[in-house]
Amino acid sequence: MLFGKLLPREGNFFELFNQHADRIVEAGRAFSQLVANYNDVHLREQYNRDVDNAERAADRVTHEVNRMLHKTFITPIDRDQIHKLINTMDDVCDLIQDSAETMALYDVRHMTDEITRLTDLSVKCCERVKEAVYMIGKLADGPTAEAALKTCEEIDKLESDADRVMRSAMSKLFREEPDVREVIKLKAIYELLETITDKCEDVANVIEGIILEHS
Repeated sequence: MLFGKLLPREGNFFELFNQHADRIVEAGRAFSQLVANYNDVHLREQYNRDVDNAERAADRVTHEVNRMLHKTFITPIDRDQIHKLINTMDDVCDLIQDSAETMALYDVRHMTDEITRLTDLSVKCCERVKEAVYMIGKLADGPTAEAALKTCEEIDKLESDADRVMRSAMSKLFREEPDVREVIKLKAIYELLETITDKCEDVANVIEGIILEHS
């Protein structure tokens, strides 16, 4: 009994998940503002910094979760699930930052309608990820578990929408863009933006697994 009392228990994993989800949404919204204000160099640089700051903050949360995993003997959910969830969430932030950096490195001169649409879908996915993550600590409540599953389904649908937008964007790009350099630039950006939604779907799949195991 004494041994059990001395073991490090649980830790504040759910709060850290929530903090990371907040950073994901911050990064997504800052990137959306970067796209919306792309022609204003000052604003573009400002929102690029905001994306970087959110990504670095998310990295610190990820580091703290992984540190706690090494120190905590009894965790609130499966250790592998904690590790997979936080690192998959961190991948979302990394991809948002990669998208912003790629635009700068490739010297993209203008935003296309397809970039705007994929960005909007990415932000919506990030917001749904936050909603689902915030429910993880309350899965013992049946209605909350059902709501989390519904949110995960919404993420799946948004990812499918992004797939369709990207296929249409690629078709239009190869048919209508005469400049090979622009084709290369835009193809890379379309793929990165669509991958953000893919990674959000991966987060949703992890959450669904947690729900099915613990609800």
